[in-house]
Amino acid sequence: MPVELRIPGPGRPLRLHVHGGADRYVSRRLREEGIWEPYETALVLAALQPGDVFVDVGANIGYYPVIAADLVSPGGAILAFEPDPDNFRLLEQNLRLNGCEPVARAYRAGLADTAGQGQLYLSDDNAGDHQIFATGDGRRSLPISLYNGAEFLRGKVQRIDLLKIDVQGAEYAVMAGLLPLLVELPRVPRIIIELTPLSLRQAGSSGRDLVELLATLGQPLWIIDHIEHRLAACSAAELAQWCDDVDAVAGDIGFMNILVGPAVPGH
Repeated sequence: MPVELRIPGPGRPLRLHVHGGADRYVSRRLREEGIWEPYETALVLAALQPGDVFVDVGANIGYYPVIAADLVSPGGAILAFEPDPDNFRLLEQNLRLNGCEPVARAYRAGLADTAGQGQLYLSDDNAGDHQIFATGDGRRSLPISLYNGAEFLRGKVQRIDLLKIDVQGAEYAVMAGLLPLLVELPRVPRIIIELTPLSLRQAGSSGRDLVELLATLGQPLWIIDHIEHRLAACSAAELAQWCDDVDAVAGDIGFMNILVGPAVPGH
């Protein structure tokens, strides 16, 4: 049975098919509370309006595309990328269940700086923690398709208003692939992106590398404070130093989500 979402704002009931008990994170939280990442959900709801284009990289089972579909209608579009076949199956089911197909398109692939084939290393208990790099912890893996973001999206979109990237350490590769397109657009989109120095380093880059890449867009940077439900302004230098401090502690899995671009109205 799909779970009913309990999200302030949407004008009609929304439901999601979720994973079973093996997924102890996103699906479990949706079953118990009907909402995932409440403050980030509020940011997405406030950031989108009719006609907007929302790109979700690492869309998982489709939570954000589903809650965004009514917001960007009419005239908008959602492009959701998810390489894991089980997540993608639920993503497609959830788009159909909520009547999102007129505006939302799902792609069974990941984004990267180079197009080709990759491997996805699967978490046994967290369907949102699959990774495209091996960490030596014995994860089973499966082959996936990877698209260069700029090459794939160029010609498909004339604007992007909100870009969300949550890809468990592959954020640098995703941004490097998208950057040539982002700088060509009439306006740089707002970007919500996860910053996890340990995972980024395991994937072959670093937190500092990602922050410095994001800084080339010349946009304000904000820490998304999930505790106090606010945006905290910060500089690229401050974020890069935080990444260095996390890297200095072996095994530190500290992370934060950041917003790149203008503050969201009301936040």
